[in-house]
Amino acid sequence: MAASDNSIQTLSELIGREPPYAIDAERAILSAILVEPSLFTEVVQIIRKPEYFYDEYIRGLYSCCYWLESQGKPIDLVTVIDQAVETSVFTTQEMARSYIKQLLDGFVSKGNVGEYCKIIEDKYYVRTLIEVSSELIKRSTEKNVKSEELLDLAEQMIYDIRSGKFASGLMSLESVIMEVYDHLQDLNSADADKYKGISTGFASLDKVMMGLNDTDLIILAARPGMGKSAFALNLAVNAAKKSRKDTVIFSLEMSPEQVATRMLASESLINHSVLHSGDFGQGDDVWGELAKGTERLTKLPIFLDGTANITVPEMKAKLRRRQGSLGLVVIDYLQLMSSPNHHNNRVQEVSEITRQLKLMAKELKVPVLALSQLSREAEKRENKRPMLSDLRESGSIEQDADIILFLYRDAYYQDHPTDLSVAECSVAKNRHGQLSTVNLVWRGEYMLFTDADTIHKEH
Repeated sequence: MAASDNSIQTLSELIGREPPYAIDAERAILSAILVEPSLFTEVVQIIRKPEYFYDEYIRGLYSCCYWLESQGKPIDLVTVIDQAVETSVFTTQEMARSYIKQLLDGFVSKGNVGEYCKIIEDKYYVRTLIEVSSELIKRSTEKNVKSEELLDLAEQMIYDIRSGKFASGLMSLESVIMEVYDHLQDLNSADADKYKGISTGFASLDKVMMGLNDTDLIILAARPGMGKSAFALNLAVNAAKKSRKDTVIFSLEMSPEQVATRMLASESLINHSVLHSGDFGQGDDVWGELAKGTERLTKLPIFLDGTANITVPEMKAKLRRRQGSLGLVVIDYLQLMSSPNHHNNRVQEVSEITRQLKLMAKELKVPVLALSQLSREAEKRENKRPMLSDLRESGSIEQDADIILFLYRDAYYQDHPTDLSVAECSVAKNRHGQLSTVNLVWRGEYMLFTDADTIHKEH
């Protein structure tokens, strides 16, 4: 309890008086839970963590209820008192019983618990805003502080408060494990699909990667001509179809119109060169298939940004406006991004960018797929399949990435290839599991990749 007391004392000193709280509402909520434990499931939907409570003892007792619920144990006077002493909320059972008796003596009604929860939530956010304001004032007085960094920090802190992620202190292992338990329960519930990684649309790749998971930085790298932009766009469309969450594509190489044209070719199964030239001939079928593909794509929550030399802070500012609806961020490609800071060499700059992208993925709780070039070293080897050492201007790319994918087509290097459709995607780094190579089929005329064991049916 000491850490929380120090935080409250600092907050009190900051504003010259006690910070806003509603002790009567806090007591009413906890006493209602102790009288009728089934109310906890209603309360926890609003009071998502013990820190919402200002009073240290109520905060501690609520944490005990939270732990008991996560363990599937009953919430009653005996279990709560026992857990309160076990976790040092009270030093003795007599102290715990005495405090809880005072709470229950003042119990009035359980009918307004929902309203009391909203009051507690509101007071918590006001206190959190006071802490954020204090931190910003402190940072603004530091030597050599940059306004852009300060604005980004302010925006991030406000975003974190809105999304319920702001934390002013250390998290106990107990609270983290409770969150893990909640997640495991979600993964085993009837709505399990909502909590799993977003499907890439490639079943064989999903088995290796476990889908596209929140906070992951995924690097997709290949030599020019392998189709990495096409593969990334295929994956983005698939993710939007599967998740129905916002998919944002930052295209630093192609214009939004070029990106849309490629998507139309893949979705409508129309030769990309025909769409590029606009020469449809006399084929009414082309217009018909194009209309069907257009209808499907325009229903998807996909957003494009063609800003050249964009920085990570600029990306974050745009992405935060999507609030909690983000499903996937795609960046094409890493080496065309810029850093707001001056660096002596490009390796340092790319290293800073990859670190910022990883932090962005973590802060926004969204998978980030960043495309990357490979060095020419692969061209000098007899076996031209990419290796981790081929990552161009690698810096910390390999270190920061959670997953690294290499796209490769052997036919690209053959003078007279017998089969242009053979492609492979190798998982060269995977924090979550195995390394493997997945076979794909490349249909270059449509800018489309499919699973090797999947027959793509025309729409």
